[in-house]
Amino acid sequence: MQSKPASRLAVTPVTRRRKERRRMKRLNRLLAIPGMFLLVMVLLITSFQLVIYGDPSYGFYEKEYEKYHVTASLHMSMEDVMEVTEHMMDYLIGKEEKLSIVTDVDGREQDFFNEQDRLHMADVKNLFLGGLKLRTVFLMLAIVLLMLAGVKAGRKRISRQFFEAYSIALGVFLGLLLFLGVAFAIDFTAYFTVFHEIFFTNDLWLFDPSVDYMIRMLPEGFFSDMVLRIGAVFVGMLIFVWMILYVWKKHDINKCKL
Repeated sequence: MQSKPASRLAVTPVTRRRKERRRMKRLNRLLAIPGMFLLVMVLLITSFQLVIYGDPSYGFYEKEYEKYHVTASLHMSMEDVMEVTEHMMDYLIGKEEKLSIVTDVDGREQDFFNEQDRLHMADVKNLFLGGLKLRTVFLMLAIVLLMLAGVKAGRKRISRQFFEAYSIALGVFLGLLLFLGVAFAIDFTAYFTVFHEIFFTNDLWLFDPSVDYMIRMLPEGFFSDMVLRIGAVFVGMLIFVWMILYVWKKHDINKCKL
């Protein structure tokens, strides 16, 4: 019986190293890509926080109130509207226990918020604070996954693999942002309604402007402008991180050439 050539029976060290590198690359991707997706989610939640709370004086809110003639609608001074705003925002972040502030509104001194306002804003508060807690979990998971991917990739390949993984996550989220941007541009009201139906299990978010002051203070145009602002901040953060990873990758490539 004639034996097969030795080259067919044995795996050469070069072939073995190639297979091992391919296996490690697949493993690194399984770690790095989810890690980068989690990192992008951290950036998304952070962009919400920056837009909502980034300005302690709430200058964006004041400009929006002027734009939509909120003071005239409520028969309030801008100073009183801003005082109500600061109280509301303190409540949403957990600095105030109860959503209640007496002010001069609609020609008489009374509590600006009614019971429906309090119930709905309690839901909003839970959603917002829950998002911040979720961000912490996402960040910790992202750090663990990216550290594992970095250790396995090695110092020579870590920047390239991180850049590739982040570029994949970036492409997916930019595509999603483009889709949502077009959808909101076509019919903001419809998709803003869908948002509420997804994240709230009741209809407390349906207000009557004729009897509710809060919806007069925060008209739909206000939220439309805020969504645009959040989107701009989010895209800016995404591009900033991409540029950092790109420069890191180029630096490592040039370093290897020396």
